[in-house]
Amino acid sequence: MNDQSTAREQVPLCVDLDGTLLRTDLLIESWFELLKSRTLLALMAPYWLTRGKARLKHEIAQRTDLDVHNFPYDRELLEYLRSQFRAGRRLVLTTASHEKYAYEVATHLGIFAEVIASNRETNLSGSVKSRLLVERFGDHGFDYAGNARADLQVFPHARQAILVRPEYGVLRTAQKRADIKQIFPGTPGGFGIYLRALRPHQWIKNLLVFVPLAAAHKLGNPELLTRSILAFIAFGLCASSVYLLNDLLDLPADRAHSRKRHRPLASGAASVKFGVFLIPALLAGAAAIAAVLPGAFFAMLAAYYISTLAYSLWLKGKLMIDVLVLAGLYTLRILAGGAAAAIVPSFWLMAFSMFLFLSLALVKRYSEVLDLRDAGVTTVKGRGYEVMDLATVQSLGAAAGYCAVLVLALYINSDDVRINYAHPNRIWLLCPLLLYWISRMWQRAGRGQMHDDPIVFALKDRISRWVGGAGLVVMLAASWI
Repeated sequence: MNDQSTAREQVPLCVDLDGTLLRTDLLIESWFELLKSRTLLALMAPYWLTRGKARLKHEIAQRTDLDVHNFPYDRELLEYLRSQFRAGRRLVLTTASHEKYAYEVATHLGIFAEVIASNRETNLSGSVKSRLLVERFGDHGFDYAGNARADLQVFPHARQAILVRPEYGVLRTAQKRADIKQIFPGTPGGFGIYLRALRPHQWIKNLLVFVPLAAAHKLGNPELLTRSILAFIAFGLCASSVYLLNDLLDLPADRAHSRKRHRPLASGAASVKFGVFLIPALLAGAAAIAAVLPGAFFAMLAAYYISTLAYSLWLKGKLMIDVLVLAGLYTLRILAGGAAAAIVPSFWLMAFSMFLFLSLALVKRYSEVLDLRDAGVTTVKGRGYEVMDLATVQSLGAAAGYCAVLVLALYINSDDVRINYAHPNRIWLLCPLLLYWISRMWQRAGRGQMHDDPIVFALKDRISRWVGGAGLVVMLAASWI
């Protein structure tokens, strides 16, 4: 008997969706999509949940569309299912996700003969799924592919079980309850994947909290330095919480992006459940540290979080407002550093920061639009920009950068500079350095050689590091030599 006829005689293969065929959780994804598009309605989730989990899923699904084409499918399992389909085996998509998404996935893949999913009245999970499958196919009349603890109630009634990246403890229990045919272990994420989801490299931006201390020439003060270090850690934890929230809100857009689709949450390498758990945990850690610093710093940290939340939910898609908010978030770090050390940043520092960070924010947006233009896309998904805006964004960004240099030049010629520097005229050397660096950043961006985050680019770019080092030498020469 050949393989094809053998496959036809096999019992149906029922396949779970969340965590099995998909490396994500559709309930979580759909709720965050609702939070982004209709925030007030998303807050109704607790009320819907009081009427049952099935009702919760139904209410969210009726208001939210998901892009099934870019879902993080488990490639190894999908290839196995396609081979079974080609051999003539009947495949049944059996999921606790809402039937709306299940049918869309089945239509997209084109390999499932039947869909059994949750609806308004029934949450197809655990014992409910087990009972329905037994009624539909008979006890031991089907094979089942799953991964979660809830699937442990299904495995004993399946003829054979297929485990796909089983959750902790599921494999050991399943071995006692079921005949395991095959295991798809997947690629272990490990600590590195989850650490990458926190974007620790972005913490470099939080070094801005030390700027007021350095500008006041008080880095040698142990008490103030300790406060600034605590402020740095608090901002890092808060920022990582925000990055996770932003990534969950941006999953559809990130998956459509050439680079961002490789982010841990977008690609499915890190669990979205992990992100949901860590968002409040990191925020609580940041608040605990902020509580031992001056109240003004706590207020600044709260303002930062509220601003980033507003940016993620609403302002990111607003043309030009988004870059003004990004520039403001950079500047807010400086204000918070001043609050932690009880130092009031000068007018000159704030004006310089505003223009410089606006230029960097525009570089970030310009690079994103340019990447999509090269990919043949005319409009940035989730943003207010179109390809035709490239020239305008480039002009505004370069102008903002040169305005920062102008502010620096005016500061050098002011009376304030003589208070803090023994040789203020030497600071003039910073102007050509900064002009060169800003011009080079925009030149690289225009050639498509800029990472969409200019801070990351600057850290990796050898010439940027040399310019930064030269600037530090200039400041030291102006201060002490």
